[in-house]
Amino acid sequence: MPYVAVKGGEQAIRNAEALLKAKRRGDETVPELSVEQIKQQMQLAVNRVMAEGSLYDPDLAALAIKQAWGDLVEAAFLLRAYRTTLPRLYYSEPLDTSAMAIQRRISAIFKEAPGGQKLGPTFDYIHRLLDFKLAAEDNTFSAPTSEQVDVDETTPRVAHTLQQEGLVMPPGNGTVGHGYRMGDDKSGTGSITHPMGHGCDQQQDTAPFDITRQSLTTPTHRDARLQNLARGDEGFLLSMAYSTQRGYGKNHPFAGEIRMGEVDVIICPEELGFEIAIADITVTEVQMVNQFKGSKEIPPQFTQGYGLTFGYNERKTMAMALVDRALQAQDLGESLDGPAQDEEFVLFHSDNIEAQGFVQHLKLPHYIDFQAELNLIRKLRRDYERTQEVTNPPLTQVESHSLVSQEATTA
Repeated sequence: MPYVAVKGGEQAIRNAEALLKAKRRGDETVPELSVEQIKQQMQLAVNRVMAEGSLYDPDLAALAIKQAWGDLVEAAFLLRAYRTTLPRLYYSEPLDTSAMAIQRRISAIFKEAPGGQKLGPTFDYIHRLLDFKLAAEDNTFSAPTSEQVDVDETTPRVAHTLQQEGLVMPPGNGTVGHGYRMGDDKSGTGSITHPMGHGCDQQQDTAPFDITRQSLTTPTHRDARLQNLARGDEGFLLSMAYSTQRGYGKNHPFAGEIRMGEVDVIICPEELGFEIAIADITVTEVQMVNQFKGSKEIPPQFTQGYGLTFGYNERKTMAMALVDRALQAQDLGESLDGPAQDEEFVLFHSDNIEAQGFVQHLKLPHYIDFQAELNLIRKLRRDYERTQEVTNPPLTQVESHSLVSQEATTA
């Protein structure tokens, strides 16, 4: 590529890097921001970088944020690049989110959710007003020592009704996070699809697609789509999800369940022959419930969109679930009316690492490319001018005098 052939600018490049480091550090009289401070006090930024960088490591994500001068896309780029240097020793078993140690769990479709709801840490119920107390130093905020989970006495009756209608089944032990989700249809009546149904069923007996080691092509299966969306750019997915709600995709769902908490990462080494838990990680899981009027092959029912990302990353996971449902349009026989339903468009433009590379490379030297296009434009202009001369030749002296006389007579 011609734009990498830059000569004579090594010292300027070194100076630019030194200036970047100085600007990133800022005023040296101000205490330096530590990686631990970023990890503890900017957790949502850390979670986003881990999700889009496709690597769960809060320490490295915090370091990447510091190195990237607070640019989260650049930080995700750094984390993704580091990830490529790591050896792959084992494949983990699928995460069992039904056994999640829940910090937050809500449902927007049932008031008395079987098992209760847990608000957890959220911006949803606070005023969006600047808190100037945070400008002071040494603020301390104490978390509640215990949290009371209210379970309405009507919960068993509600759960029984839902079970009869074929929408959900109540948990066996009446607790949250043990095999029960608001969006599940465990009665087998088919009134609501499994979150991984339609488009993934055909691959249940095969190894899942691995977008980190296989080239993505379209059309593809839902496992590949979900992997792509899980590490896609939050802003892009948010825009696509919003477009479906505004009519470009006929997708205006309900939040069946949103949950956030810790799950075990389990591997089964061949040398051991049994499963072991090697870590627990924080994840956010979302199930969106969307009405489906049915088709010739599929009866009317509720379909689902699914989202799962690293960390407390609720907005991204909700957008992922909306886009996942929009991308099921072809599997369900729906008309493709919006960009969020276009699999190729969404999957090949959602990765901010690739996107920012293509956009930002325009800043690098393109001298040869520009000169080639400049020569082409000059040639096209010469051809255009010759065509104009043939089509509209210049008037002779006699023709010009005749035209003047004609205009005078008309006047």
